[in-house]
Amino acid sequence: MAGAGSSSVKLEKSVRRLREKFHGHMSVQKANVLMERYNHDHEFVASWLVKQMNEFRSEKEDVHQADPAVQDQQNVLKDRDIEEVAATMSLPLTEKNLRMLDDAQKGHISKEDCQFACGTCDKMWWRRVPERKKVSRCRKCKVKYDPVPKDKMWGKAEFQCLQCGHTFTGFAQMGTPFPCYHCGTSVLPNRILPPRRSQNEKGRKHTHTCFGGDCYNRQGPSTPGTSCVHPKSRKQKNMPVVLWPSAVHESTGSTVATCLSQGSLIEDLDHLILEDLKEEAEEEEGN
Repeated sequence: MAGAGSSSVKLEKSVRRLREKFHGHMSVQKANVLMERYNHDHEFVASWLVKQMNEFRSEKEDVHQADPAVQDQQNVLKDRDIEEVAATMSLPLTEKNLRMLDDAQKGHISKEDCQFACGTCDKMWWRRVPERKKVSRCRKCKVKYDPVPKDKMWGKAEFQCLQCGHTFTGFAQMGTPFPCYHCGTSVLPNRILPPRRSQNEKGRKHTHTCFGGDCYNRQGPSTPGTSCVHPKSRKQKNMPVVLWPSAVHESTGSTVATCLSQGSLIEDLDHLILEDLKEEAEEEEGN
């Protein structure tokens, strides 16, 4: 059973990566056939598909001087399913589609680390998701969410003081002023840093303190109307973990079927894919 589970995860990962390379324009059935046939090598199949699509386009445009390297490969490799998929994906030559094909040829999938938060379950998490389809599901209530807006994100923030030039990190929310640990000047965060399995921070580590009147370690003046976002302060005041909940995702299709598996930044990817597969089966049984 363990081997079967590992094999199904490997197939699912390769199918999702292949379909994501072409932004979901390929059917799940065809992707499964090709990944099983070519030992889950999504990069090889994607490259072959792009070359086949270029060959079809050349024929339509009556271009007879094909790239010799491409022509040699086409003479050696023939696959009816590859040809059928390439023919059905004859997309208009827009800038977006050309960029997609170029990325597919290079084996590249643009991803982004995003913060998600479920207000109902009072739970926050991070996921690395495809840039074109940023969505993640709360593992407790199973609701799908869009990312927290960039100007509302919170967590370990990166700062650079314009007064003294000191660069440091501290727990904050975007748009909320924070005291520079060096000169005390009010500084706004540049960005919120995603968690990493190993973060080797250089320089001195500081104990949190901020302008919030309820800060558990406030050492200077407070700013009226502000609240400390550090987990320790919020726990002491019995306040929610979530500062800004994500908006519920309005699906335009099958998110699980068309996007790269949502690999957690700190959790096991295979475990999450198996969980996705289980949830898909439960959803189908409920329909």
